[in-house]
Amino acid sequence: MFYIRGMIAPQPGTLLIADPFLKDPNFLRTVVLICRHSKDEGSFGFTLNRLYDLTLGEVIPEMEGFENPIFIGGPVQMDSLHFIHQYPEYFNDCEKIDHNIFWGGDFEKLKLLMKDKVIDEQKIKFFIGYSGWATGQLELEIEEKSWLSVKGTGNIVFNTALGDIWKASLVQLGGNYEKLVHYPTDPQLN
Repeated sequence: MFYIRGMIAPQPGTLLIADPFLKDPNFLRTVVLICRHSKDEGSFGFTLNRLYDLTLGEVIPEMEGFENPIFIGGPVQMDSLHFIHQYPEYFNDCEKIDHNIFWGGDFEKLKLLMKDKVIDEQKIKFFIGYSGWATGQLELEIEEKSWLSVKGTGNIVFNTALGDIWKASLVQLGGNYEKLVHYPTDPQLN
């Protein structure tokens, strides 16, 4: 693992924390979990704290009645549904993101496991779309200070309340970064 200005460099399991002054409406006060990062292929991840307006049961007809929230993973391919979880024992086709954080797997098998109540809803998250960066783009955005970065934890990814994810991620950075949680969204209104 190597570091950029005291923060970890992008790699699977990294949390990208939007700078408090980042104005891009897609990423205002968001936290993105990096799932893939390659100098040759770019970066890919999911925004953890932007709620979609439909539930799993409303998006997937055969999952009617399942009220699992869906998050807006990012502005790319908003017609795709993804999931991260803590169940590698059930999906031999999932990809390990970091310790106890996994991405994807056989969706048909997931539906059966959920219907059989094998899956704890606190250990799975669904996303529509994803966040993506071309080769070198994310490194440039970090260099421009659009993003802060910290190692992800299963606790922040799965157990932190939606409205607290950005703040909890900053607190994990420690030091002066903790003070950023008190910055107003628009400092001109202060």
